[in-house]
Amino acid sequence: MQRILSRAARRCTNSSSAFKFPQAQANAISGVHSEEASTCSNEYDSSAWRTRLVRSMQTDIVNALRRGDRQQASLILSNFHHTDGVLTKEDFSYILEYCAKAPDPLFVMETLELMEKKAIGMSKSIYRYIIQALSRGGYAKDALHWLTLVGEKEITHGVLPFFNIFLNACGSTSNLNDVEYCLEKMETYLLGKSEISYCELLKVAVLQGNLSAVHDIWKDCTRYYSTSIITQRKFLRAFTALGDLQSAYHILQHMIALAAQNSDHLRLSYKKRYQSSRLDIPVLALSDLADLKLLLDSSVSSPQGRLATGQYSTDAQPELFQEETQSFENVQPKAYVLPSGGNLAGMVELDCPSKALGCAPVAVKKILIWSFNDIMHACIKLNNCQLAEQIFIEERLKLENMHKLGLRPSKFTYDCFVKTVISGKGVAHAIKVIESMERRGIEPYNDTLAALSIGHSKDLQLDLAEDFLGRISEIRPKHIRAFNALLSGCEIMNEPERAVQILAKMKRVNMKPTLRTYELLFSLFGNVNVPYEEGNVLSHVDVSKRISLIEMDMLNNGIQHSFVSMKNLIRAFGAEGMTEEMLKYLNVAENVLWNMDPYQKSDLYCVVLHALVKARETHKAIRTFKIMRSCNLPANISIYNIMIECCKWLPCYRSASAFLSLMLRDGFCPKVVTFTSLLEVVLAKEDFEGALELLDMCKIEGVQPDIEFFNTILSHAYFRGQIHVVEYIVECIHRATIQPDPSTLWYTFCAYAEHELYNTAIEALQVLSLRMISEDVSILREKGIILEDIILSEEPDAELRIIRTFEAAEEYLATALLNLRWCATMGSTISWSPEESLWARRLASSFDANKRPRIS
Repeated sequence: MQRILSRAARRCTNSSSAFKFPQAQANAISGVHSEEASTCSNEYDSSAWRTRLVRSMQTDIVNALRRGDRQQASLILSNFHHTDGVLTKEDFSYILEYCAKAPDPLFVMETLELMEKKAIGMSKSIYRYIIQALSRGGYAKDALHWLTLVGEKEITHGVLPFFNIFLNACGSTSNLNDVEYCLEKMETYLLGKSEISYCELLKVAVLQGNLSAVHDIWKDCTRYYSTSIITQRKFLRAFTALGDLQSAYHILQHMIALAAQNSDHLRLSYKKRYQSSRLDIPVLALSDLADLKLLLDSSVSSPQGRLATGQYSTDAQPELFQEETQSFENVQPKAYVLPSGGNLAGMVELDCPSKALGCAPVAVKKILIWSFNDIMHACIKLNNCQLAEQIFIEERLKLENMHKLGLRPSKFTYDCFVKTVISGKGVAHAIKVIESMERRGIEPYNDTLAALSIGHSKDLQLDLAEDFLGRISEIRPKHIRAFNALLSGCEIMNEPERAVQILAKMKRVNMKPTLRTYELLFSLFGNVNVPYEEGNVLSHVDVSKRISLIEMDMLNNGIQHSFVSMKNLIRAFGAEGMTEEMLKYLNVAENVLWNMDPYQKSDLYCVVLHALVKARETHKAIRTFKIMRSCNLPANISIYNIMIECCKWLPCYRSASAFLSLMLRDGFCPKVVTFTSLLEVVLAKEDFEGALELLDMCKIEGVQPDIEFFNTILSHAYFRGQIHVVEYIVECIHRATIQPDPSTLWYTFCAYAEHELYNTAIEALQVLSLRMISEDVSILREKGIILEDIILSEEPDAELRIIRTFEAAEEYLATALLNLRWCATMGSTISWSPEESLWARRLASSFDANKRPRIS
């Protein structure tokens, strides 16, 4: 390949006919000797026929290449040998043009070989097609070779576009060595750079994630150019892509100033893209070449320059964020232009009346709106609420000022704004924006409604989420995220009935489910009775039918199982107690999901082991654990905790100690859950002394016991009637400043009630309810002033008001208030100082005397 290109290039370089017509055509132009009129007519007809033939052959070659029939294209190209007359460069132009767009560098080389044999000269368009095909086709070294040949010719003032074509290809491959070499050649031939050159370099910098290089390119470009609004938008998008939203906002301000001056006019290209109508005259390279070196820097030792050292950063210049950025309404009376050198931080104020901006062309206003949308969209991706608040403080005024500036916000603008508000301030604040839009007669964008539905689903406000989803006028496939978010909320809130309605709506609107949909369906409908009661034969049959239907629907839609879907399916079988089916699907997952990593397999085994231990299938659990160890799968602390808990069904503390030893050998430190599992093994043998020793060991190891740890001891002490152990553990909870939960209250109250100590039971319930509100006495006294009226209320719906007032996040508070109200009903006086209780004092004095509970 290199030999063919070198020979063709050598022929084109040495030939005196380069950039000239062939000699045969020159003779034809010089004049025709006086011949008979019939001879001239015959020659003209023969030339026209030959031209039509060659054009037809070029079309056949291109059509064959489009079909992928390279053999047919090569055969037709070889027939050029048999054509009458002299071939010219125009006879290959259409072929090379297609190869440049395709790109097809191999056929370009085949065509060049034929042109070399026919001694056909080259033109600038032929050079452009060759360089474009080679550079875009991955033959960068050969493209650089041709660029060198073009640059060494005498006529160099028009070859800069060839170098820009090569830089454009580098924006896709991100080969920094080729970019450096190209820039060196541009400086060697004194070609300078145009705005297109800077834009192509900008693509390379963005692809590398090098924010500092983007700043350098901007500085160098604005030093020599009064950049067009199109070029400024490209820099703005580069800054937003790399997370420098402050610099992007400064450029937006400069774009507004430029639009107000009406100095930039745009036109549509044949591709329906906006272009600047002014000439792009390159800046010639002067004697001071150091100022034009963009990627090479003497301070960087790497041969790849600054682009090689840049890393993705969302805040490469934090000092820009520390400046006081003017809000968007202040852009109306003033605008900013950049001083020499393109320093974004030092901007010069200019008068910019809104009337001048209102007279700007429609295309320029569209560019400004799109740029504004780019910043808002970046705020969504980076969750940068700081800049979003700077731009949209008092949103209503902002949008009014955009109207005054002649910029009518589109629905996409509102969409970006609402999504930014959702990510920064929450859905509640976004609803206010929607209400403001509706008062202005502006209907929300469908994507905006979908985003609001997703936000409400994440907040578990499923009624509102379903309402906004129903307001979408035209549901498209991209809105499946809103359906999946709502299904996820149904899974968390355990509302399978609502999920059925959502699936019915998806079917009505022909919404095709995704893999995420099926993952949620296995979790929603993979069990029947859980968590209310254990599975039975009927529920097992129902679960099998459901899972079969879901899998059949997956197969019909061409969707295969993922790790998450298989994990949810296995968990569903385990929750129903269908251990045989669960183990079968575990084997299926290992055989089908071949791309699972060892940690994902361990996760599946963890789910299986948990279900087996819950179903008391101890032997299957141990056998599964041995299989896992034999496969050298990495264990985690959850698996060891499950296996330690499995030992309570044996019961065998020695086996639990062996699992603990394995856990320590693998480098895992015991956690509070580990001690809780050991505690259940000890208490399975009613060894309360061992349980208290584990409590002491837990403190020695520096592990803080949680309320679940203490409740485990309380539950066994209550069932075994060990009231002294209950009192000791209650005082331990208080000394550890851990707030009790409803289970703590239940075990303590029932322990006294079983021994017919009713007054003590009520007193203990009152004290623990107060501690459940707060362990701080001063906070209790402050809240008591407000809560006492609620507790002692004589209204018939007082209990209902307490439940409705304190939502799920304050469930414990509602439980404590209901308990205190019941104590007051039983005649107990509510005291907001629990330490004054005789029961609390007795427990404290016994604990201070270091008295261990008497175990009967």
